[in-house]
Amino acid sequence: MNLQEEINKSGGFTNLDLLARQVVEGYISGIHKSPFHGFSAEFAEHKIYNDGESTKHIDWKLFARTNKLYTKRYEEETNLRCHLIVDNSASMHYPKLSKQSIGSLNKIGFSALASACIMQMMKRQRDAVGLSVYSDEFEFYAPEKGSERHHYMLLNTLSHLITNKPTGKATDTYKYLHQIAEKLKKRSLVFLFSDMFQADVEEGELFEALRHLKYNKHEVVLFHVMDAERELNFDFDNVPKRFTDVETGAQVDLYSENIRENYRQEVEKYIEAMKLECARYKINYVQADINRNFEKIITSYLVERQKLG
Repeated sequence: MNLQEEINKSGGFTNLDLLARQVVEGYISGIHKSPFHGFSAEFAEHKIYNDGESTKHIDWKLFARTNKLYTKRYEEETNLRCHLIVDNSASMHYPKLSKQSIGSLNKIGFSALASACIMQMMKRQRDAVGLSVYSDEFEFYAPEKGSERHHYMLLNTLSHLITNKPTGKATDTYKYLHQIAEKLKKRSLVFLFSDMFQADVEEGELFEALRHLKYNKHEVVLFHVMDAERELNFDFDNVPKRFTDVETGAQVDLYSENIRENYRQEVEKYIEAMKLECARYKINYVQADINRNFEKIITSYLVERQKLG
């Protein structure tokens, strides 16, 4: 049974855990190895070896030079901690769909299912996962834990993002990313799912918020979720249309063909600036077009990460 059949059988996106397992098991059957590994422990300093201690961390090279026993001390734990951040503003619920399927996802559907897949990978490794959800308010926060109960609480939260349709919710990405960054005290693998649309804010403030996520040596992955056909290419029929901002309610009447080229240039300029900023601060940028095959996007990312690991 393929993933679409599983969705139909489960009645849509009511069982994210089942769908995530299907995607992850398909990936693992082809790769046979997890792309997520515990962070390497970073050497901090030497300390004198005391009788009775484990000899595992004795620095034998230093012993050869000094004829004294020293052990290495490390700063970081080797277990992986993961924190998922999901933008739940009104623009993330575009386009409006009567029913979502693996071949027809809106941006929040993609983000929730991708988050559930990552959670499933972490669960297999017994790693801790946390979740933050924001829009025009900080809607939800759960710290990193690895229990079964915690796992299903996060899945339930993600499911509600798909079924509950917000209206008129603006985005305060830069504001809440700063708050989330302050909450992540221990080194973590951070995934941000957002269309990165933000009204009335300088690009520099958004980029500063992204940089803040790197605080405390976090590894950050930005899934830039978009409907490339409409939000990048502005591919609409060339008839008079009224376009409405789903977050602010602002409206404009126009022929799409009259502004398509200028619009596309501005959006591409913004995306390129974001890519450069991410590269500068070693943030992994992943462009996620919801019109593309979901499984290919996720498995391609996992394969690429495995190569880098």
